[in-house]
Amino acid sequence: MSGTFEDLHAWRLSMDLVVAVYQQTLTWPNDERFGLTSQIRRAATSIPSNIAEGKGRASDRELIRFLNYARGSLYEVQTQIKVARRLDYLTETAAQALYMQAAEVGRVLNGLIHAVVPLRPSAPGSYNNCTEEPK
Repeated sequence: MSGTFEDLHAWRLSMDLVVAVYQQTLTWPNDERFGLTSQIRRAATSIPSNIAEGKGRASDRELIRFLNYARGSLYEVQTQIKVARRLDYLTETAAQALYMQAAEVGRVLNGLIHAVVPLRPSAPGSYNNCTEEPK
Protein backbone atom coordinates (compact mmCIF):
# COMPACT_ATOMS: atom_id res chain seq x y z
CA MET A 1 0.00 0.00 0.00
CA SER A 2 1.63 3.22 -1.15
CA GLY A 3 1.50 6.69 0.33
CA THR A 4 1.96 7.91 3.88
CA PHE A 5 -0.21 7.50 6.94
CA GLU A 6 -1.49 11.04 6.36
CA ASP A 7 -3.00 9.85 3.07
CA LEU A 8 -5.21 7.33 4.88
CA HIS A 9 -8.82 8.41 5.33
CA ALA A 10 -9.02 6.37 8.55
CA TRP A 11 -6.09 8.35 10.00
CA ARG A 12 -7.64 11.71 9.07
CA LEU A 13 -11.02 10.78 10.54
CA SER A 14 -9.42 9.47 13.71
CA MET A 15 -7.48 12.72 14.10
CA ASP A 16 -10.80 14.58 13.93
CA LEU A 17 -12.13 12.23 16.62
CA VAL A 18 -9.16 13.07 18.87
CA VAL A 19 -9.95 16.78 18.57
CA ALA A 20 -13.64 16.17 19.30
CA VAL A 21 -12.79 14.07 22.38
CA TYR A 22 -10.44 16.75 23.71
CA GLN A 23 -13.06 19.45 23.13
CA GLN A 24 -15.78 17.47 24.90
CA THR A 25 -13.62 16.61 27.89
CA LEU A 26 -12.62 20.22 28.59
CA THR A 27 -15.71 20.67 30.77
CA TRP A 28 -15.53 17.39 32.65
CA PRO A 29 -14.97 17.53 36.42
CA ASN A 30 -11.42 18.25 37.58
CA ASP A 31 -11.43 15.15 39.76
CA GLU A 32 -11.67 13.11 36.53
CA ARG A 33 -8.50 14.70 35.13
CA PHE A 34 -6.48 11.56 35.96
CA GLY A 35 -9.42 9.19 35.54
CA LEU A 36 -11.91 9.01 32.71
CA THR A 37 -10.71 12.24 31.05
CA SER A 38 -7.16 10.95 30.76
CA GLN A 39 -8.30 7.48 29.75
CA ILE A 40 -10.57 8.56 26.88
CA ARG A 41 -8.00 11.07 25.62
CA ARG A 42 -5.24 8.45 25.61
CA ALA A 43 -7.46 5.88 23.90
CA ALA A 44 -8.55 8.40 21.25
CA THR A 45 -4.97 9.49 20.60
CA SER A 46 -3.94 5.85 20.32
CA ILE A 47 -6.18 5.32 17.27
CA PRO A 48 -4.35 7.55 14.75
CA SER A 49 -1.03 6.79 16.44
CA ASN A 50 -1.42 3.06 15.81
CA ILE A 51 -2.60 3.65 12.24
CA ALA A 52 0.52 5.76 11.63
CA GLU A 53 2.83 3.25 13.30
CA GLY A 54 1.37 0.37 11.31
CA LYS A 55 1.74 2.31 8.08
CA GLY A 56 5.40 2.81 8.92
CA ARG A 57 6.05 -0.89 9.39
CA ALA A 58 7.68 -3.10 6.79
CA SER A 59 4.83 -5.47 5.96
CA ASP A 60 1.08 -5.73 5.53
CA ARG A 61 1.05 -8.26 8.37
CA GLU A 62 2.44 -5.65 10.76
CA LEU A 63 0.11 -2.99 9.35
CA ILE A 64 -2.87 -5.23 10.12
CA ARG A 65 -1.63 -5.83 13.66
CA PHE A 66 -1.47 -2.09 14.34
CA LEU A 67 -4.82 -1.45 12.63
CA ASN A 68 -6.29 -4.01 15.01
CA TYR A 69 -4.70 -2.17 17.94
CA ALA A 70 -6.32 1.01 16.62
CA ARG A 71 -9.67 -0.76 16.45
CA GLY A 72 -9.27 -1.92 20.04
CA SER A 73 -8.58 1.66 21.12
CA LEU A 74 -11.65 2.78 19.18
CA TYR A 75 -13.77 0.30 21.12
CA GLU A 76 -12.33 1.73 24.33
CA VAL A 77 -13.37 5.22 23.25
CA GLN A 78 -16.88 4.03 22.38
CA THR A 79 -17.20 2.41 25.81
CA GLN A 80 -15.87 5.50 27.57
CA ILE A 81 -18.39 7.68 25.71
CA LYS A 82 -21.13 5.49 27.14
CA VAL A 83 -19.62 5.73 30.64
CA ALA A 84 -19.39 9.51 30.34
CA ARG A 85 -23.02 9.69 29.28
CA ARG A 86 -24.14 7.55 32.22
CA LEU A 87 -22.23 9.87 34.55
CA ASP A 88 -23.84 12.92 32.88
CA TYR A 89 -20.49 14.26 31.73
CA LEU A 90 -21.93 14.33 28.21
CA THR A 91 -25.40 15.39 27.13
CA GLU A 92 -27.37 12.86 25.12
CA THR A 93 -26.83 14.95 21.99
CA ALA A 94 -23.07 15.28 22.56
CA ALA A 95 -22.73 11.58 23.36
CA GLN A 96 -24.62 10.57 20.23
CA ALA A 97 -22.57 12.90 18.03
CA LEU A 98 -19.28 11.66 19.45
CA TYR A 99 -20.41 8.03 19.22
CA MET A 100 -21.49 8.47 15.59
CA GLN A 101 -18.13 10.05 14.78
CA ALA A 102 -16.38 7.09 16.41
CA ALA A 103 -18.62 4.66 14.53
CA GLU A 104 -17.63 6.30 11.23
CA VAL A 105 -13.96 5.89 12.13
CA GLY A 106 -14.74 2.23 12.83
CA ARG A 107 -16.42 1.69 9.46
CA VAL A 108 -13.51 3.25 7.57
CA LEU A 109 -10.93 1.42 9.70
CA ASN A 110 -12.68 -1.92 9.10
CA GLY A 111 -12.73 -1.15 5.37
CA LEU A 112 -9.00 -0.48 5.48
CA ILE A 113 -8.36 -3.71 7.36
CA HIS A 114 -10.38 -5.69 4.83
CA ALA A 115 -8.58 -3.96 1.95
CA VAL A 116 -5.24 -5.18 3.30
CA VAL A 117 -6.27 -8.65 4.57
CA PRO A 118 -6.89 -11.21 1.85
CA LEU A 119 -10.49 -12.42 1.91
CA ARG A 120 -9.70 -15.76 0.28
CA PRO A 121 -7.46 -18.60 1.40
CA SER A 122 -3.89 -17.54 0.94
CA ALA A 123 -0.32 -18.61 1.22
CA PRO A 124 0.97 -20.35 4.33
CA GLY A 125 2.04 -17.92 7.01
CA SER A 126 -0.60 -15.32 6.17
CA TYR A 127 -3.98 -14.96 7.81
CA ASN A 128 -7.42 -14.44 6.41
CA ASN A 129 -9.33 -12.27 8.81
CA CYS A 130 -8.61 -9.25 10.91
CA THR A 131 -9.03 -11.00 14.25
CA GLU A 132 -6.48 -13.74 13.66
CA GLU A 133 -3.05 -13.23 15.16
CA PRO A 134 0.00 -13.42 12.92
CA LYS A 135 1.87 -16.70 13.22
